[in-house]
Amino acid sequence: MSDSSKASKYRLKVTAGSGYDPSTHQDVPVNEPKSLSIENDHAKTNLAVRIQNYTGFPDNAPHTHPYFTHPLHSKDQYSISFAISFKQPVNGNDLIFGNDFDRPIRDRLPPGFNAALRLVQWTIDPTLDDDAYADKPYLYSPAVATWNQFRVGGKVDKEGGKLPNVHDVVVEEGAEGEGDDGGMSLREGKAVPGTVAERRSHFQNEAKRKEWEFEVGRVYWADFGNQYLDFNDFTLRLPGFNINALNYIDEKTHSLRYVLKNRATGEVYFVVLFTLVLLEEGQDSFTEEQTRAGTNKAKGGGRFDWEEVPSAADVE
Repeated sequence: MSDSSKASKYRLKVTAGSGYDPSTHQDVPVNEPKSLSIENDHAKTNLAVRIQNYTGFPDNAPHTHPYFTHPLHSKDQYSISFAISFKQPVNGNDLIFGNDFDRPIRDRLPPGFNAALRLVQWTIDPTLDDDAYADKPYLYSPAVATWNQFRVGGKVDKEGGKLPNVHDVVVEEGAEGEGDDGGMSLREGKAVPGTVAERRSHFQNEAKRKEWEFEVGRVYWADFGNQYLDFNDFTLRLPGFNINALNYIDEKTHSLRYVLKNRATGEVYFVVLFTLVLLEEGQDSFTEEQTRAGTNKAKGGGRFDWEEVPSAADVE
């Protein structure tokens, strides 16, 4: 069976929340003119997800977004973009962003996976820390060294405590606000370079990351995405490697989870979950029952009808 035939058997659904438990998540309005608000005891976040050539849930979701016409993103396939304000100080070396899994995936990894991972570390993200063969696998990077765009804003409490929307914004490297409390003064005071490549290189140094602190009540903008992961056919495309996820998923490995968390305390700030929903044979779209179940997923225990009932060990 061709990869395109396999892809047609699945639809992508994107949810997000303030923790790992999917029953607490909200549906993400992919490519829509709306930011998703997330808040817990540690941070508040406004989030937007854009996916090029999107064919996922729900049926009326836009297939693309003007974001992909911007010169910075004309080759990108997806974006996780957000504005965040922390409720406690967070050291720059402790804030990590990446993927993790509740169950082992070592028996599902494709041939050449290690070589592809080393290629990523060599050419894309030297700070990537991984253990794909652990019982609970992970691929984390220090957030300040891996984000594609990082922008320092002003104090949110000076704006009535409201975070800015991100759905109509293309986050660009830099800072906002002048004066002692402005983002420009903070960034310049810590000698953080002004370009993406230089900032990422700067924060590849652990000592430099430890010098940076995310302040309480300040707005930080970030954007993460790339041209390598194509959600239209679920393929990871790297130089010399094409890995189609559909060849390696089963009923236990149907989701890709991105998490922003504190590695020192374990505190989770938000989670974005990309889930492949299996269509029934001969079905080319969601039935009314599936649509209703998907839309009300949080009300129905956080599962699609084909998912296993999660155990307590599955939720951190």
